[in-house]
Order: sequence, then C-alpha cells, then structure tokens
Amino acid sequence: MKVTLESETKKITARAIATMKGPDITSGTATFTEFDVDGWKYVHIKLELEGKLASGKHAVHIHEKAACDCEGFKCAGGHFDPGPNGNTDPDANHGYHAGDLPSITIDENGNGVLEAITTRVTLSDGPVSLLGKESAPEGTSLMVHGNHDPFTPGESGSGHSGGPRLACGTIESVSL
Repeated sequence: MKVTLESETKKITARAIATMKGPDITSGTATFTEFDVDGWKYVHIKLELEGKLASGKHAVHIHEKAACDCEGFKCAGGHFDPGPNGNTDPDANHGYHAGDLPSITIDENGNGVLEAITTRVTLSDGPVSLLGKESAPEGTSLMVHGNHDPFTPGESGSGHSGGPRLACGTIESVSL
C-alpha cells in the first residue's frame, strides 16, 4: 500500500500488535505500523487502554523481553536499548533508551489513548528492530507503569522512570 503526501511516498513496510494485560485492564491493544519514507523508517504506535487505572500520566516503555507472564511483569526485563553501548537499566541513562515513549494520559474513567511516532526502533530487520533476531532475540514487550515518566536519570532500581508495572503486552508481528 502506498500513500502520497506532499511529494513524498510513504509505504507501510511492517506491522505488529501487543495485547495489553494487567489486573486493572479490561481491554488494551497497541498497534505498531512501520513506514518507509524514501528509505527512512519510522514507527507509529497507537495504544488504547480501558480499565480502572488511576487518572493522570503513566509511563510507557518498550521492554527488552517478550515476557508478560510473571508477577509484576518483572520477567520483561529492562528497557529496550540494543547495541554495543546499550543500557537497559530502567532508571539509569533515562531519556535515551530506544524503547522510551511518551506517557499515556488516563482519564477519570480509567481509559486512555496514546499515539506516538518514533525513529528509535523499527519492526523490519536491523540493529534496532523490535522483532529482530539480532536486536531482540527473546522478543520485546510494551509496558505501562503506575507513575509518569520524568525522562531524567535516577538511581538504579529506584523506579524513578515510571514506578510499578501495571500492564504488559508481547509485541508480535502481523501480516500486512
């Protein structure tokens, strides 16, 4: 599928989805769409949550493992940050992880929608692919936290970058 916008050709090159689960989530889906504009890749992410989350801002991050089946979602590991100089510690080096996304705003009914675009990750093969064998051999997941993200570094293990993990979804490739 090709879409023409103002003299640029935008092509969808890959898609993925994550079904979000958590004790206070009744429904949650994240869709990932990778676009190629003249060889430059970017990923559009749309996260929709319904449930009983506290109103306000909640941190959203891509985590380094596709594992959401343990208590507190700790098995999802740290933030996605591949590469020879990567640093997956959720609190250190913060604002600079490849998996950092804007916070989602939850309304007074416990629901929220986040739409974001990132050039820090891809869905197609490459060194920052969320689905790649080299960059993400165990797969990746999307995480929603209990607090907002200040996008500043903190002490390792302090929860400074978002606090408790409230919802998690494994990111899986889907057909175009």
